[in-house]
Amino acid sequence: MKTKKSPTAFAYRYTRYGDADVLARHSFPLPGPGPGEVSVEVIAAGINHMEVFLRNGREETRADDPWPRGSGSDFAGIVTAVGENVSSIRVGADVIGHVRTGAHASHLNVPADRVVPKPGGVDWETAGGLYLAGATALEMLEDLRIGPDDTLVVTAAAGGVGSIQVQLAAHRGARVIGTCGSRNFDYLRQIGITPVEYGPGIVERIEKAARGARVTAYIDNFGKETEDVAGALGVPAERYRSSEDRREVELALLRDDPDSVAHGTERLRQITRLAGIGAFRLLVSGLYPIEDIVEAYEDLHKLHSRGKVVLAAHPVTTARTLRARELHESMP
Repeated sequence: MKTKKSPTAFAYRYTRYGDADVLARHSFPLPGPGPGEVSVEVIAAGINHMEVFLRNGREETRADDPWPRGSGSDFAGIVTAVGENVSSIRVGADVIGHVRTGAHASHLNVPADRVVPKPGGVDWETAGGLYLAGATALEMLEDLRIGPDDTLVVTAAAGGVGSIQVQLAAHRGARVIGTCGSRNFDYLRQIGITPVEYGPGIVERIEKAARGARVTAYIDNFGKETEDVAGALGVPAERYRSSEDRREVELALLRDDPDSVAHGTERLRQITRLAGIGAFRLLVSGLYPIEDIVEAYEDLHKLHSRGKVVLAAHPVTTARTLRARELHESMP
């Protein structure tokens, strides 16, 4: 086994259901990687709404998991040790990975089949927040077979999943309409997406934005009774995907059985390649030192973030900086 000295690691865990303030930092000596594993020093890790639902008990699929429980599924970092039977990854490699839980940590031991190489052109913040949002976005587009003949509506189009979906759909040649609050209009226009505001009259506004084209597919990331809107637009039932469908996709991407892990890693490989060639650009609207994990989740909870909120496990500075969206919104 090729290895460096084992570090003292930390991870954020919780011992009861609750809000983000139940998360506590636990320190422990990191053992060397086992056979088929690599040790990764985490540089950045994403946060996701699904983690909130698992932590507060709203999502009950893990009710039988033992306590304490870890937090986080997305991470990117540097390989510091390689276990037996691992020949495809070297110490010092930059990687992007996924775990069922436990990514909110300084170091991880993970199976080598859960990581992919990080392209040099993908920054650490993007890499750390890429897995669950990116794989979910890609999975749903693949499921609907979105292509150049489609006019697609995506709700919550400025969020983590939605912002990736709309860009990838446009990359495939589809005409894309994104629903959002008016505060996100400029952002969607900047990435080439036609914005439409939520609320009464949305069907007429979508039809106007479509400019005579028939809406052929509809993805709901918002979860606010949009099936009626899709129906009014004439979208076939088989080309409508609900927020419940998205939930099922996310939970499948977090499963631990070998087939699910292999599928998740392949989706991660695909979304990483797409990020590397510039098919989409992930907006990181909040970057927090991992010590501020509670504040990061509070930011996510406000639903004001565009793109992703990401944790930095080893920030260069902990000085406060004004986030780009706050600067924009403070302007008269």
